[in-house]
Amino acid sequence: MAQRDARFNQQVLVDTTPMPDHIPKVDEIGATSAPLFSAAYFIGDRCKAFNDDYMKCKEEANGRGEFDCMKEGRKVTRCAASVIKDINTHCLQEFKAHWECLENNNHYLFECRKPEQSLNSCVFEKLGLKKSIPGAPENEVPVHLRPKQKYAQFPGRQF
Repeated sequence: MAQRDARFNQQVLVDTTPMPDHIPKVDEIGATSAPLFSAAYFIGDRCKAFNDDYMKCKEEANGRGEFDCMKEGRKVTRCAASVIKDINTHCLQEFKAHWECLENNNHYLFECRKPEQSLNSCVFEKLGLKKSIPGAPENEVPVHLRPKQKYAQFPGRQF
């Protein structure tokens, strides 16, 4: 076998083209998947109108939604960033405990119900946002409010 050195051609590619002036400027959220997943229902609660506008714009754009709906998309990003900032300001310990649990348990919500309950109550008390699962049956207790989880924390579980 031939011996050769490995070559890596990875570079950071940055598009230096400025955004058009009619698109509002917004910073990226700067969060990984676990904090975003932890805050997703609260983002949905506060940002529903912006999300609906964006989705309606994409539906009406005939396949050009990514380009034609950037203004609406920036509003969604700005709203989501405000939710993350408010949760970090008012419920940092509970938020951190929940997203770290998600990070350590492969993003399985059923493994993190205890920190989720304390996060939900803190966010409701301090921000007025509640977790509601779209499409959940009206006559049943929501899965995140059940006292006993079906799949969580089995005693003989081995990893």
